[in-house]
Amino acid sequence: MFAYMDMKFIDTHTHLFLPEFDSDRNQVISNAKSVGVEKILLPNVDSSTISNLFKLADKYPDYCFPMIGLHPTSVKPNFRNELNQIEKWLKERKFCAIGEIGIDLYWDKAYKEQQEEAFRYQIDLAKKYDLPIIIHARESFDEIFDIIDDVIDERLYGVFHAFTGDEKQAEKIVEWGFKIGIGGIVTFKNSGLGNVVKNIDIHHIVLETDSPYLAPVPKRGKRNESANIIYIAQKIAEVKDMSLQQVAQITTHNAKQLFKL
Repeated sequence: MFAYMDMKFIDTHTHLFLPEFDSDRNQVISNAKSVGVEKILLPNVDSSTISNLFKLADKYPDYCFPMIGLHPTSVKPNFRNELNQIEKWLKERKFCAIGEIGIDLYWDKAYKEQQEEAFRYQIDLAKKYDLPIIIHARESFDEIFDIIDDVIDERLYGVFHAFTGDEKQAEKIVEWGFKIGIGGIVTFKNSGLGNVVKNIDIHHIVLETDSPYLAPVPKRGKRNESANIIYIAQKIAEVKDMSLQQVAQITTHNAKQLFKL
């Protein structure tokens, strides 16, 4: 690994509570700490993941910060029951964000209308509880942009997670005052994301791994983990012609500001 203990990172998006980490979760946290990851943020999936999410957050209260939300791919006919559970937990526990939420038209378009309804509902919850939203946008930028355009006000803020859009879309996101979540995709040779990142002001970027998914080069194809954030930061430093120290410092500050950490 690397020894960058003078640098601090925040992984703003990792699913460390999933079964993929059941055999070595403590080691994964230890690996993250060894490269300077000082906090990790945990986006929920649906009601089936809440128990494990809480278990992890309770075990590492100053390190693992939970979010609550209904992932768009979990929006099914019973989605209103799922949303009721989210609202119930918002009254009972502290969260750093509503997430992850959004629209995903890659896996299944059958519940498009329900996904849009769930997205709007959770945006309202975010405004009510003064929390940022974590937006999952897969093959759905137009639909999501239409909704944000419709509901944007000074109470709505957050991050477009795992950003894969173009410069024009990035500009629109920044205009709304949202952050842009950059993960392992920026290291993929043919993604073209490096060229987009080059032109996004670093003050609008937060780092994320989305582990166990989307491992960056040179770990591509393997299970991702928070320690790999170093490769994402290095790539951003390279395309923006900045020092790794600067990338760490500014993106960590951005994350602390956004999530009120």
